[in-house]
Amino acid sequence: MTRIQDLDVERARSETPGCAEVVHLNNAGSSLPPARVTDTVIGYLREEALIGGYEQAAATLERHDGVYASAARLVGAEPDDIALTDNATRSWQAVFYALPFTDGDKILTSKSEYASNVISFLQTAKRTGAVVEVVEDDETGQLDVEDLKRRIDGDVKLIAVSHVPTQGGLVNPAEEIGAVAHAAGIPFLLDACQSAGQIDLDVTRLNCDALSVTGRKYLRGPRGTGFLYVHPRLRERVEPAMLDLHSASWTAPESYEVDPTAKMFEVWERDHAAVLGLGAAIDYTLEWGMPAIEARVAELAGKLRDTLRGIPGVRVHDQGVRQCGIVTFSLAKTPSEEVKQHLTAAKINTSVAHATSAQFDFTARGLPPMVRASVHYFNTDDEIALLVREVEKLA
Repeated sequence: MTRIQDLDVERARSETPGCAEVVHLNNAGSSLPPARVTDTVIGYLREEALIGGYEQAAATLERHDGVYASAARLVGAEPDDIALTDNATRSWQAVFYALPFTDGDKILTSKSEYASNVISFLQTAKRTGAVVEVVEDDETGQLDVEDLKRRIDGDVKLIAVSHVPTQGGLVNPAEEIGAVAHAAGIPFLLDACQSAGQIDLDVTRLNCDALSVTGRKYLRGPRGTGFLYVHPRLRERVEPAMLDLHSASWTAPESYEVDPTAKMFEVWERDHAAVLGLGAAIDYTLEWGMPAIEARVAELAGKLRDTLRGIPGVRVHDQGVRQCGIVTFSLAKTPSEEVKQHLTAAKINTSVAHATSAQFDFTARGLPPMVRASVHYFNTDDEIALLVREVEKLA
């Protein structure tokens, strides 16, 4: 196993200007970008201002094409399987709303599912008569694969699951879910918003038909960026709900032709500077290597959980056989919003997870609002110790 010391933390911190300003433990919200990403975006915008938007885009076409290749490499795909979008939700929605549902069709999802996804399920159920079924958790708190298998029948038209939920360190068993979906011939839509950049992803191993990713979280890219992976077998079956002159060609006055690649899910207009920033962030991640990043993040988070569990009055809420860099906890004596405010005053960035983000999970477990501290590879033991000391003051 790659050990925590195998990654040059001091170099990572020196290449991340924000590390000198704050203790950033909100990487599941929006991470600190390395200087390379910021310089790429600003440099592009300065050139664009000098020569023109269309002209700068044309001059950097090869660099833009390289972003597809980098994203494909990150998830073990081909460049034609990648669409560039402006966030993970748009990526996810582009696939979901392309799928046809009719009365009685079933959508299977997890108890830990994210609000935006579930709202889309409920809207589609309201419009079409489709049915949303929530798969039970097993005794560890992850999706119960055996219950998933029991629910498979001819009415199931989609399995859609968040790999890592927004409200905790759980890593759902995506590979096992993908194997069930593949064997049954059911499309599997995997939300990798919180896992991309902290967990090594391979779409072949995951057996997913589509995978949605954001740039701003663990990939450390600009806000307003993301990408989508779509397997050819799914692209052949669907037509996007919305098309433009980029995702399709107007071939004659009364006809059009959809792009056969994943670009069918894109639109023509985009933030070109941000796209190149996303490419720089992905390339930076690949240089460190996902195995090293994953090992360091998991080890740091494990240390934080173990230490917090030792503080009287603090409860850690993370579940699952496998856990990641997101650590959620609450204090018996102090509301989580007050904890966050106290930490912010100490220049420690965290966030608070509320029921509005994950109603199924919060309701089933009776969860309070939780402080969410999400570590990354540039964080240090000293930063974790500082967080713990500040929490102890309130416990």
